[in-house]
Amino acid sequence: MIPYSSFLFFFILFFFLIPSIVLGLLGKSAKKYNLFISIVILALIFGIDMADFSINEKSVLSIILFTIFQISLIKGYHIYRLRKNSTALFVMAVLLAIAPLIVVKVLPFFNLHIFGFLGVSYITFKAVQMIMEIRDGMMKKQSISISELIYFLLFFPTISSGPIDRWKRFDKDFHQTLPTAEYADLLSKGIHHIFLGFLYKFIIAFFLYNKLLLFLPDQNFGMLSIGEGNILYMYVYSFYLFFDFAGYSHFAIGFSYILGIKTPKNFNLPFISRNIKDFWNRWHMSLSFWFRDYVYMRFVFWMTKKKWIKNRYIVSYLGYFLLFFLMGIWHGLEFHFIAYGLYHALLIICFDKFERWNKKKKVWKDNKWTHAIAVITTFHFICFGFYIFSGQLF
Repeated sequence: MIPYSSFLFFFILFFFLIPSIVLGLLGKSAKKYNLFISIVILALIFGIDMADFSINEKSVLSIILFTIFQISLIKGYHIYRLRKNSTALFVMAVLLAIAPLIVVKVLPFFNLHIFGFLGVSYITFKAVQMIMEIRDGMMKKQSISISELIYFLLFFPTISSGPIDRWKRFDKDFHQTLPTAEYADLLSKGIHHIFLGFLYKFIIAFFLYNKLLLFLPDQNFGMLSIGEGNILYMYVYSFYLFFDFAGYSHFAIGFSYILGIKTPKNFNLPFISRNIKDFWNRWHMSLSFWFRDYVYMRFVFWMTKKKWIKNRYIVSYLGYFLLFFLMGIWHGLEFHFIAYGLYHALLIICFDKFERWNKKKKVWKDNKWTHAIAVITTFHFICFGFYIFSGQLF
């Protein structure tokens, strides 16, 4: 069963969440019940094939083995880190955590589908994050509860599409029992997010896809045509991608709130970004911040420490290429995904050069007119990036 894809899923979810809502409104802890329904919902997500209501044994076995592997890795490294701090072992732990995701991404390229399940990427990001934070000494607990660890890694509202939460923030919410008034406010916000999700995904995104996007590649608009598609397709696809994905995120945040977990938001009006850096602070924020903190910043710190390249701008630009290349191949190994990642790396670098040049020359003034021009220009560059991402250009 794919999360948030059918009204049956929402009906089942709301049914199981009734006791959580009642307990929350009474100011009582619902942790144990929430752990229970998480197991039930995860069993439905991974275990039931809605096409014929059969048991998906491959998916069930994959998620069980994968979870045991990641938990063993995190627990083992945490125990080790309390005593020692070997860089080689840390690197090995990170590579092992990423290895299953690499297998899932690479094998289908050779038409092999031995292992894999919905949400493997987001669980991997959480596992890698925990290993890195353990390395940094941010995990102060002498022991991490296995049940809490499972709940964090397999938190069902966000398992398929994020947002990617952080352990420290998640753990704080998990152990907190909100007073009735605070939970009622959180519940109200959660329901608001869910209604926004229905508007975005089942109304706007549905219309854009079924009434426009399916037919545009076959149309010829003369001068407006580019590649196999057209400029109109580029804009429609960009808006469809936003409303579909933002809809999923609103669902995830809404149901997280109902469970008492304040999952961070994933989008913040990305199409009014004034530059490409601003865009990545607004689009799929949890993912872009994850790559920034655990790829870009780590790479820059490591290169600066080693002093292999003394020019800090070159180090930064190499970091951008690494970040966006990895983000591209995370979506898939097809050329258009890699091109999408490198395109954004190039945009970031070009903007950084322009920004540094403008600080000296002060040619581009900051006022309402230049702001409007910047937003319009950025919007078009973003849409062209999504056109690359769609695969229609090549």
